[in-house]
Amino acid sequence: MLAGGAARRLGGADKPGVRVGGRALLDRVLGACADARTTVVVADPRPTARPVRWAREEPPGGGPLAALAAGLRHTTADLVLVLSADLPFLRPRTVRRLLTDLRASRADGALLTDADGRDQPLVAAYRAPALRRRLAALTRENGTLTGLPLRRLTAALDLTRVPDFVASFDCDTWDDIATARARIREHGHVLDEWISAVKDELGIDLDVDTGVLLDLARDAAHGVARPAAPLTTFLVGYAAARAGAGPEAVAEAARKAAALALRWAEEDSAGKEPDLAPDATPDTRPDA
Repeated sequence: MLAGGAARRLGGADKPGVRVGGRALLDRVLGACADARTTVVVADPRPTARPVRWAREEPPGGGPLAALAAGLRHTTADLVLVLSADLPFLRPRTVRRLLTDLRASRADGALLTDADGRDQPLVAAYRAPALRRRLAALTRENGTLTGLPLRRLTAALDLTRVPDFVASFDCDTWDDIATARARIREHGHVLDEWISAVKDELGIDLDVDTGVLLDLARDAAHGVARPAAPLTTFLVGYAAARAGAGPEAVAEAARKAAALALRWAEEDSAGKEPDLAPDATPDTRPDA
């Protein structure tokens, strides 16, 4: 991951540390590739949401090719992801698609293209031997990688292209930052963004069906009382943790709590006779 640029269009601000949706851009990208065997960040060390290996090009600020070569020295993997640290909407599914498309082809790499059809070589998966050969050739030709543009690398590679104008969106200016911050608050995105942010903040790596929990909160609010919704979901989480903390435990605890909330609602339904056991007889005594 390349995270050491000068961010001139941000007035020299620390771009990887700029927050979108309450999380640093760098941490958002790290979350998209959490399954990587080795994660190398080419930049000066800083606190991150998960452990990484740090590297630095020489001299610092030598440009993307020098940074890429510095990062490659820290991995022996045959396939590598090359990512910039300013991708607010990169998701694990996009990373998986890049790797899947690369494995299914004989190409040197698979990269995203943006809304205008432009290649995004810093949102890509590559075959590491192809990168090393080309970087070595450029070093022989120029004596250094410092200052060379990325197109000198990609022009000589056989690449598969994957259109994705959302995941390829990067933040180069403050207007881009404002656009990203506004987008995550849109109706179709805000819950997923919030849940992802909370899981990162709490160090939770658990994929659960949020729809089940939202339905449970609705049933508790309508069938019992509005304050019951957050309290019930908290108790479901606690019960699931005691039962093993997996998605199945969450689903089972949510099912039980939802059934209870529906029973409460049924008892409160107007005009409905109370449920009796099959052999029970109502007590008709005056003091019953």
